[in-house]
Amino acid sequence: MNLSLIGKNALVGGASAGIGRAVAIELAALGAQVILVARTESTLQETIAALDAAQGQQHRYIVADFSDSKMLLEKVRQLLEDTDIHILVNNTGGPPGGLITEATENAFANAWHNHLICNQLLAQAVLPGMKKAGYGRILNIISTSVKEPLDNLGVSNTTRWAVAGWAKTWANEVGQWGITVNNILPGYTRTGRLMEIVKNRAASSGQSAETVESQLKNHVPARRFAEPAEVAAAVAFLASPAAGYINGVNLPVDGGRTKSL
Repeated sequence: MNLSLIGKNALVGGASAGIGRAVAIELAALGAQVILVARTESTLQETIAALDAAQGQQHRYIVADFSDSKMLLEKVRQLLEDTDIHILVNNTGGPPGGLITEATENAFANAWHNHLICNQLLAQAVLPGMKKAGYGRILNIISTSVKEPLDNLGVSNTTRWAVAGWAKTWANEVGQWGITVNNILPGYTRTGRLMEIVKNRAASSGQSAETVESQLKNHVPARRFAEPAEVAAAVAFLASPAAGYINGVNLPVDGGRTKSL
């Protein structure tokens, strides 16, 4: 099985923490040269230091905030002046929780911008290089909510469905150039975002964080949370040559929690 990413350049969003950081580490371990994107330079530097460079890679980072798509796109275009991107991992922090009946116009607009619009701009920017190489992987970290909406995540549920539809349409259009577009759907993963959800639920219910964690784990056949590296392993496989005929899918990495097929 060919999992080697030697000679491939990967652009990874949200790469300074959580799933994004784990993805960057895994892609580098397979030989990719990784360009990290996040808004905090100090944590980007820490991630760079953690990346494997045994294949002679020279990893880099871009300091950018997805809420400022103009600045993000400008910095990526500067990168593309001398570097083609073969692997694009679209990943940024999810929208705040809350009931959809109470969601504001700005909440929807911000989520749509940070996820769907930024995905579109980045994919368009890297597409020429992928076409030239005859190799491309566009991977979107979204949510199991594209299969089953999650309670108290109204804006996120809506936005994730939009990204899934966007990705499937891209997959249909770019497959002819050796480019695949797939979605990874993490379940409960031990990240800062999940711990924040646990904390908020504990505060609102009057229960301990340990009790809330146990309740969440009981919804998962594996009876545990995923580690970010487990999600990253799925991303890395889909980024590899071995996954060249897998296109336009939604892959849950959720320990079996999602009940739909």
